[in-house]
Amino acid sequence: MQRTTTRVILSCAAIGVGGAIVAAGSGYLAAAVAAFLPAVYGLTIGTHFLPSVIALALLKRPGVAVLTGVIAGLVASAFAPMWFLRFVGTGLLVGALMELPFLLTRYRRWSAWMYYVAAAVAGVLIGVPVAITFDADRFAPAVQVLYLAFFALSPLLFTWIGRLIAASLARTGVARGI
Repeated sequence: MQRTTTRVILSCAAIGVGGAIVAAGSGYLAAAVAAFLPAVYGLTIGTHFLPSVIALALLKRPGVAVLTGVIAGLVASAFAPMWFLRFVGTGLLVGALMELPFLLTRYRRWSAWMYYVAAAVAGVLIGVPVAITFDADRFAPAVQVLYLAFFALSPLLFTWIGRLIAASLARTGVARGI
């Protein structure tokens, strides 16, 4: 069993804090979108994927997506305490769902497609209960399809951005020795 070093934990914390700032801003935007443009609410979910994806792609270690997601949720809730459970719960859920394909391969494969499949599946798994909660049945059938598509596409976009950020950080040597 591989030990989690202090360097890994602090790296997850740093990534989580950066992601929390984005998630907190997105939380306020999501509230406005839910109130005024509920059909496109799924576009706002992707920001919650950013810290977990960066940590997973940069550190390539078991548990870093979950840890980073929870840290991001905790820090984001400092900016919006009324959404504490939403931020922490989403960070935990997204981190766990992003880690799942890598867990299934026992963290031996780190193929790019695994990130994207995990993101799309996680987005839909989050989107379905949100659609039920937001009463998406009131939308026309075409809008309902788009509603769920946004929940899959937004995580894909932010997974791509997260992997780009992780690759840029890796090129600078930030993760060397971790």
